[in-house]
Amino acid sequence: MATAKPKSRAVAENRKARFNYELLDTFEAGLQLTGSEVKALRLGKANIAESYGSVEGGELWLINSNFPAYAQAGRDNHEPRRHRKLLLHKKEMNKLIGSIERDGMTIVPLRLYFNDRGLAKLQIALARGKKLHDKRQTEKDRSWQREKQRLLRDRG
Repeated sequence: MATAKPKSRAVAENRKARFNYELLDTFEAGLQLTGSEVKALRLGKANIAESYGSVEGGELWLINSNFPAYAQAGRDNHEPRRHRKLLLHKKEMNKLIGSIERDGMTIVPLRLYFNDRGLAKLQIALARGKKLHDKRQTEKDRSWQREKQRLLRDRG
């Protein structure tokens, strides 16, 4: 009897990213975290909605993410909005840095989760910002898909 493979458990999601950005390529990045940050994540307390990736000193950093303080950590607690280093392979990092500097793209975090080994991972995407008319078109398409499903369900 084979054991079921545990699914990755999402801690935080950036649901507006797909609406505000055109996602071109996705990557899985590790995070350099302290112990109290990992414990706060295991409680399911994190916010990556307003965060983004940035290049500083040839390395990638997650800026403006909020991992609230862990109550039991006491004086050894972490800073909730500190910059966190993203851990990627050198080839992936060079591709991201090149796209940011050359093409003016941005790094958008999509999902923060624990993988099947229990490590905190961040799904990031190389993205280009949408214009207002693109957002309107996306909304029209979603509305039409909902209406079409409703019509098909009522008919059949």
